[in-house]
Amino acid sequence: MFKERFFRGSRRESPFQKGDLKYVILDLIKDKPRYGYEIIRALEERSHGFYTPSPGVVYPTLQMLEEMGYASSTERDGKKVFTITEEGLKFLAERKDLADEVKSQMRHHWNPENIGMFVQTMREFGDLARLVGHRGRHADPDKMRRIHEVVSRAYQEIKGILEEEAG
Repeated sequence: MFKERFFRGSRRESPFQKGDLKYVILDLIKDKPRYGYEIIRALEERSHGFYTPSPGVVYPTLQMLEEMGYASSTERDGKKVFTITEEGLKFLAERKDLADEVKSQMRHHWNPENIGMFVQTMREFGDLARLVGHRGRHADPDKMRRIHEVVSRAYQEIKGILEEEAG
């Protein structure tokens, strides 16, 4: 049984434990050579927008992988393109169990069966927060009370549904 490794915080905070990102990056450049921005976008895409690594995390990891001999880079169209080396392939193969665990955790957290509905629900939740934030402060006390009651009922109902699922 593996321990919980991911999804500790906000969209900008890394969900990976220290050192896990190198496996993901090596796996990405194993599939095809990529430059840093492509790696950032690929991670954002794989996480359905829940995680966007900063260049300040990706580029130092790429540099470390290069220094370790696991990746090499070439200049193409003014961009540094990274490719996995034979040594990098060997490193991934030797640590296959850990690399597979990292990928499994990514799939588990970022590819639930209902990802489409989840993303749509979170988008609507954000839209609601923006609507109330922008227009609610100008609502009269009666309207604000009614809005509060609706949101409070929705919260209680959703909490009940999720508690049923957990129980």
